Amino acid sequence: MIRLNRMTDYAIIVLGALAHKRDETVATALLAELTGLKQPTVAKVAKALLAADLLATQRGVNGGYRLVRPARSISLVDIVEAMEGPIAVTDCVDGAPDPCAVSHCCFMANNWNRVNLAIRGALEAVTLEDLTDPAQLFPVRIAADHAPNGRQDDDAQNGDAPYAERMN
Repeated sequence: MIRLNRMTDYAIIVLGALAHKRDETVATALLAELTGLKQPTVAKVAKALLAADLLATQRGVNGGYRLVRPARSISLVDIVEAMEGPIAVTDCVDGAPDPCAVSHCCFMANNWNRVNLAIRGALEAVTLEDLTDPAQLFPVRIAADHAPNGRQDDDAQNGDAPYAERMN
């Protein structure tokens, strides 16, 4: 099973909060409050994202973190690799730190790169903007909810603002 670690999940949450704050510099205390994560966890995640050039930092009274580039320019590959290192489904893929000992007689040796590239391509196609914008994640439902046929979504019937509006 391919599974992302918890810190990668947290990184997506922190980056999502920063994406909603757009170009603002946000302190770790506020990020912790916005995300529901503990401040030391936010600081640890931010440090890794800073090292991967996904965040910029500003020191001082108005210090904190901000996205280096727009959410639409940050892919899931960028985030995963920032938190977990290069994507490699097995040790047989190009660039793996410890090449497979049986690659000379394995029928899959040349095929794992193809699998790895397919997974990488799928993750590259998803951006932080996609992950933080309900219209990107659920385009069919959002479009239907705002269709001119008079149908309203559950939130509108309850008098609540749609999710995307509540997040801003």
